[in-house]
Order: sequence, then structure tokens, then C-alpha cells
Amino acid sequence: QVQLVESGGGLVQAGGSLRLSCAASGRTFSRNAMGWFRQAPGKEREFVAAIGRSGAETYYVYSVKGRFTISRDSAKNTVYLQMNSLKPEDTAVYYCAADAALRTYNYYSQSTYNYWGQGTQVTVSS
Repeated sequence: QVQLVESGGGLVQAGGSLRLSCAASGRTFSRNAMGWFRQAPGKEREFVAAIGRSGAETYYVYSVKGRFTISRDSAKNTVYLQMNSLKPEDTAVYYCAADAALRTYNYYSQSTYNYWGQGTQVTVSS
């Protein structure tokens, strides 16, 4: 059974940092794209960041560029999201996702991803 388990969320003041981790089990995703999405209260889930199979390709929503960094450790079957200079508007539940296909055409779309974690809460206070 494939599982994605997020960790690292919590409460932080504006300007602070958090590092989210997503550990996959049940199969390896070392050759697959992985991404992070978030859903704020009353809003739809949105794309945050994604990383390609090699780790060289990364994609970000404009609002987090320069503040968030996605990375992966294929040996650990884990993807990370380093979040710096956090803002209250970053408050959301953050979800990790993985694409089952070996070739990804649209990193930004939720429909690309076949596996999802349960989410981890990130709260940024002002």
C-alpha cells in the first residue's frame, strides 16, 4: 500500500521558517515527479511547488518564489519543502503528492498526481 506521510508543520511567526517532509512508502518515487499543494480555509487547494524526476527541474507558484525551496532525497524516497520568510497568507494545510507516471506533462495540475498525503497544518501568525 502506497503512503505519503507529511511532517514538519506547525505554528510559526511571520518571517519564520519551517521545513516540511514527505516520506513515501509502498513504492519508490525516485523516478517520478512530486509536488506540494496547499488548501487554506474556505479556499480551493492550490499548487505550491513541484520537482521533476532528476531533481533539477523545479516549479513554483509565483507567490512563493524566492521563499520556498523544494528538494528531494531519492535514496530516502522523501521530498522536502523549505519555507522561509513565511507570511500569514501561507497558512494552510499542505499536501504532498506523487505522480505515478514516469513522464509528467503538467506539474501544476492536481489531476497529474495519483497519490496524496493526509496533509500537515501550517499556521503563520502575524
